[in-house]
Amino acid sequence: MPPRRRPASGYHGVRARPSGRFDAEIRSGDERIRLGTFDTAHEAARAYDAVAWQLGRSRRSMNFHDVWTREQTEMLAPPPAITREQQRRQREMEQRLLIAERDEALRLEWARRFPEDVAATEAFYAQKEEEKFV
Repeated sequence: MPPRRRPASGYHGVRARPSGRFDAEIRSGDERIRLGTFDTAHEAARAYDAVAWQLGRSRRSMNFHDVWTREQTEMLAPPPAITREQQRRQREMEQRLLIAERDEALRLEWARRFPEDVAATEAFYAQKEEEKFV
């Protein structure tokens, strides 16, 4: 079997983008983990090696053979990578936070414009509390 061809970047898991930046990604089973876009192929390859080390890959599949411990890999690599699922959850949490902030702003505006409704609501719930203890 002929040896596998390395990509144009010269590193495993690193692709050159038309913009001149470099994408890094690694596969874990059926899941493709996108590690991010980097300014240099070297940074992208370091990120690939850090995740490969965490996934328990052999040193032969890594780009740099000068790293002997996991701590060295993490120290040389850019910030930790996140999966698409984590990105999706993050976006979802940000959207929920925006909705909650909007709701709070609208509630405060309502309370400012209709203080008699606020007083009536508070009185209603105070009465309900009293009925619990009777």
